[in-house]
Amino acid sequence: MDTINKFFPELTDSQMLQFGQLESIYHDWNQKINVISRKDIDNLYLNHVLHSLAIAVFISFKKGTKIIDLGTGGGFPGIPLAIMFPQCDFLLIDSINKKLHVVNEVVTALDLKNVKTKHSRVENLNEKCDFVVTRAVAKIDILLPWARLVLSKSHKNTYPNGLIALKGNLKSELELIPKYEYREIVPIIEYFNETYFEEKYLLYIQG
Repeated sequence: MDTINKFFPELTDSQMLQFGQLESIYHDWNQKINVISRKDIDNLYLNHVLHSLAIAVFISFKKGTKIIDLGTGGGFPGIPLAIMFPQCDFLLIDSINKKLHVVNEVVTALDLKNVKTKHSRVENLNEKCDFVVTRAVAKIDILLPWARLVLSKSHKNTYPNGLIALKGNLKSELELIPKYEYREIVPIIEYFNETYFEEKYLLYIQG
């Protein structure tokens, strides 16, 4: 939790309480349903929460923004972003129902009124959003068409609607993006000076 306070000192008391609860909730549920690797759970705040919040440094979502977390897994990046942006609406989807069971328990425990979940594949969604966020789901040539199925044409944020993906080494994937696509790539270590982020990137592609 100190890691989050270090980079986000402006958090409200309510947000600090919600972030502080994450550790015990995930430790408890991870023993029942493995949504975070055993070696990773002890680094929850750095490897999962702070990693997710790189998106919150890249863009400050305006009130009423709708965000779909595609392939949310254990709730990342969706849960940390929902805590950070309580006036935005989040839909966390995954094709594996048991993972969503854990996410739903976290949402209930934190009383996150701005989060809904859905057991679905993106191709079957009848939803529109401003941004699709994702982490460790698929390569960009698959993610981008998926995102465009649900992205709205109406823009309200400083960045046009689009896909924001948290990625590892991007070299091979960049070749999969057509040159005419507008994209921005940010080494996450520029935001958070921690060794863990040395080979991690945020990739934005306009929808």
